[in-house]
Amino acid sequence: MKISAVAIALSAAILMAVFVTPAHAHQPVILDEGDGSPSSGPLLPDGTVSYAVYATVANKQARGFRFRLVKGDQLEVQYLISDEAPDNALTPKELPRVTLIDPKGRRSTLKVNERSEFYEPYSRKNYLYLSRIAEQGSPGTYRVIVRGRSVEPVETTIAVGSREVPGTVVN
Repeated sequence: MKISAVAIALSAAILMAVFVTPAHAHQPVILDEGDGSPSSGPLLPDGTVSYAVYATVANKQARGFRFRLVKGDQLEVQYLISDEAPDNALTPKELPRVTLIDPKGRRSTLKVNERSEFYEPYSRKNYLYLSRIAEQGSPGTYRVIVRGRSVEPVETTIAVGSREVPGTVVN
């Protein structure tokens, strides 16, 4: 009995559609020199979507971005650095300062209060969690500023949100 190539291809396609589900990762957002403040940086319209915002900053350099929450949304923000030298050897006073400004204008600094290891499988890179916030959010636009305090550039990641779905970025 002959089985046609079309029948085999069709069977393979059906099996893949049934058994393979897409894997979602955080959506990367890379800040550069043009993103020196939250107002000039990108806007993440849905701050519940999982984003990884990357900023490399040295002494006195700043990068910024914004994200929005609506009533009832959870505020989830994590501050991470690469678990590689020289970044992982820096003292808290040498690490970038991350400032979160809520929709009412209240400023808070993400304090370095941990150094928990984290392996990110999509980038195949090791990170250190330095600070995490998980609390009830306020509706409106949050602003984030990452300011360098070390002579050497430091790779900084600010993770926002937790829903692993596609999101949009407004530049």
